[in-house]
Amino acid sequence: MSNPPQALVRFQSQKSLAHRLVLSTLTGRPVHISQIRPSSPTNPGLAPHEISFLRLLEAVTNGSHIEISYTGTTLVYRPGLITGSAPGSGASSGVIRHELPAGCTRGVSYFLIPLCLLAPFSKAPMNVLFTGPGVITSATPAGDISADSLRTAILPLYAQFGISNNIELRILRRSNVSAGGKGGAGEVQLVFGHQVRLPKTVHVMNPGRVKKIRGVAYCTGVSALNNARMIEEARGILNTMTRDTYIFSDVSSAPYLVSTDKSNPNQKKKTGVGFGLSLVAESSTGSLYLADLASPPSGGVPPEDIGRQCAYQLLEAVSLGGAVSLAAAPTVLTLMAMGSEDVGRLQLGRDVLGSESLVGLARDLKAFGASGWGVRDASTGQEGDVIVSVVGRGVGNAGRKIA
Repeated sequence: MSNPPQALVRFQSQKSLAHRLVLSTLTGRPVHISQIRPSSPTNPGLAPHEISFLRLLEAVTNGSHIEISYTGTTLVYRPGLITGSAPGSGASSGVIRHELPAGCTRGVSYFLIPLCLLAPFSKAPMNVLFTGPGVITSATPAGDISADSLRTAILPLYAQFGISNNIELRILRRSNVSAGGKGGAGEVQLVFGHQVRLPKTVHVMNPGRVKKIRGVAYCTGVSALNNARMIEEARGILNTMTRDTYIFSDVSSAPYLVSTDKSNPNQKKKTGVGFGLSLVAESSTGSLYLADLASPPSGGVPPEDIGRQCAYQLLEAVSLGGAVSLAAAPTVLTLMAMGSEDVGRLQLGRDVLGSESLVGLARDLKAFGASGWGVRDASTGQEGDVIVSVVGRGVGNAGRKIA
């Protein structure tokens, strides 16, 4: 006999839409999301980046079913099996090419972070190439971190769960936010070749003390002097914290897009011009804290201001306490909830735990059948730190069960 269909998990907001779809895919429970920008007079319903993410989910899964209402304000998603870049699933030569539209206003990390959560539970390795006029590799005004911060501060955390082999994020072409906050025509490839039956149970309760700081200053289509000015300003602040501070410089030319002007179809225009800085502080116990800032699309901000603000942002991230930064906490807590049926523990700063994103994550996990979190005061670390206890759901990798 076939299993009865599972009841829909219902939400009435587009907030955390990507993460809710990921939880739906991991747990196998269908989701119904309504009231998606219903009061917007010009752009009601799903945004271009959300539709693009749905297409990405369709590409890396087999058997997913998506229903969108006529106005785009209601979405029903019934997940399928996570197949990754398996042969016959839409991959060409083992690579899935996903093109982001020109109207995309979110950074490529908006797509990469959820994709990395799905990859360990895939039937086959995940190899996705992001191309198109909407790819932004830098930090964005919408709050997305840069691809550099994802590579240096979030992907290393997977090793704590026993997921560390054949994982690589390649920034093939850099791009910043273009005019209007839209895409910059970059190119990024994610290779995630380590699939597991269940993530390991982790106990991360010793933040340690910051011992070194690493960073990447990048500029696209502008003078390399901007990098030097950002680095000098940031080091002037961070050297008082630790002498082991190294910030690398990456200079690249701006990508070109074919003009949409019908009178001159061969004309190409420069896009994705700008600069930015990504900083990561590592503690003596391996805890990572990140800060990310890029020049705004409108310009007018000198590189010294970017370097100074990013350095202070990093100091603030460290001052929040805990063993995981705010940007990485949703990834760690989700992997803990999807792990084996045991209790994992994670030390967080009180303000990090009380943030809107983590409170929403706890509610979403509860809605998809995960256990509630236990919270108690920490005996080590900064004053106000708390220990969050998470019981794994034992979801496991359905693809590996079949194999």
